[in-house]
Amino acid sequence: MRKRLVNERKKRKLTQKQVAEALEISSVYVRKIEKGERNPGRETMLKFEKLYGIQDRVLFEDLFQVYNDTKCIKNSSA
Repeated sequence: MRKRLVNERKKRKLTQKQVAEALEISSVYVRKIEKGERNPGRETMLKFEKLYGIQDRVLFEDLFQVYNDTKCIKNSSA
């Protein structure tokens, strides 16, 4: 769950339906984004950023995390 996104909506006393109407997206999509079941596109992230006045990197922290994968795939030539 994207807690920051949910908290910002609740802090402003908005329903998912009201957010959906403000962003011109479906309330089902808002719910899935908040639950982390769907990832918004860039345009939708910017709409959330504008609505809440908080950077998209803060609202969608999970999408901007950097993973350092140190595993190496060995060449398995037979």
